Amino acid sequence: MRVLEAGVLYFALVFGAGFVLGTIRTGWIVQPIGARAAELVEMPIMLMVTILVAGWIIRDLALTFTPSVRLGMGGIALVLLLLAEFGLVVWVRGLSLREYFQTRDPVSGTVYYLMLGVFALMPLLVAMK
Repeated sequence: MRVLEAGVLYFALVFGAGFVLGTIRTGWIVQPIGARAAELVEMPIMLMVTILVAGWIIRDLALTFTPSVRLGMGGIALVLLLLAEFGLVVWVRGLSLREYFQTRDPVSGTVYYLMLGVFALMPLLVAMK
């Protein structure tokens, strides 16, 4: 049960931070530097958020360093993140999933997909004891 709680909390906090940063990016940063550069500027910030949030949740909920527990937390959060993202893409932007993938920038899109993997693995990587 703690793994589910940790995964949901991890998703909610990182998604919330990403939503705020995405709003700032699209509202103020894309115009002067372009979409690709703006997304790439956002990535290190989201990486730091991911590291800090994963570590905080692990410490706060006192999750054991068992790979299945840590990967469970990351896996639950990743599934929720993908459901939320694809749901918002389809609903807000009016794109099909195929159109979404076709319109992703090849550079920033690749970095984003790598960041999804890092997001899922981060609970395993932080606070290793």
